[in-house]
Amino acid sequence: MLQAFTAGLLLITVSELGDKTFFIAFILAIKYSRKLVFSGVMAALVAMTVISVLVGQVVSLLPRSYIHYAAIILFIGFGLKLLHEASQMPNKSDRNEAQATAALLDRSQNRTSIGVLIEAFVLTFLAEWGDRTQIATITLAASNNSLGVTAGAILGHGICTAIAVVGGRLIAGRISERTVTAIGGCLFLIFAAVSLFENI
Repeated sequence: MLQAFTAGLLLITVSELGDKTFFIAFILAIKYSRKLVFSGVMAALVAMTVISVLVGQVVSLLPRSYIHYAAIILFIGFGLKLLHEASQMPNKSDRNEAQATAALLDRSQNRTSIGVLIEAFVLTFLAEWGDRTQIATITLAASNNSLGVTAGAILGHGICTAIAVVGGRLIAGRISERTVTAIGGCLFLIFAAVSLFENI
């Protein structure tokens, strides 16, 4: 369980720093209550994590050897994809995508608490659907302890969301998306190597 918890925590923390949902939380927190934004974003991320782990449990009904090698292939694929994306990125952090997403919404200055919560939840849930961290969580849950993966992933999301809401401006200004993406790619490759080594 500890291994699954650590894998979930590291995977989510590294992958989500600088991701779309990170900047969505950051941008919303500039205009609205940080507590409300944190609550709405975390509710969406917890819901997405639970869904991903449940899907992973269904996948786990397949023969274990299939799951094991599928996980290795997915980790290698994601790792190489992220490293390729990092090589194509400029060195500066690019927040335009998240800013454009937030700008599409016509928000009034006097937003109700429920309105802020719903906005944060919906934006985050839609941004995470089909994202690499969702697929990685499914893969981890299929081959590891589901409670450990769930707890680790939720804690990782909580750490990233707290950083985005409280100190997003400082982090975003000092850590480029390229660096974060490259670290995420390396982490996926490390997971692939560890999984392969364990099988040997």
